[in-house]
Amino acid sequence: MSNSTDKSIVEVSAADVQGPGVVACPNPKMALWSSHPKVFIDLSHDGQGKCPYCGTVYKLKAGEVLHSHH
Repeated sequence: MSNSTDKSIVEVSAADVQGPGVVACPNPKMALWSSHPKVFIDLSHDGQGKCPYCGTVYKLKAGEVLHSHH
């Protein structure tokens, strides 16, 4: 009986992050990339974030550091 634990985890590098520490979901590598409206997941606070639509978790790969923002 596992619901949310079966969701995908996508590890991203600092180079994949856009603007002030965000990634877009769905991403172009997903099979159903147009399955829900595009949302931006903020990784700048704790290095990970979860899509409110599909539950995909995005997190920075170990050792990756976001560029500091102004």
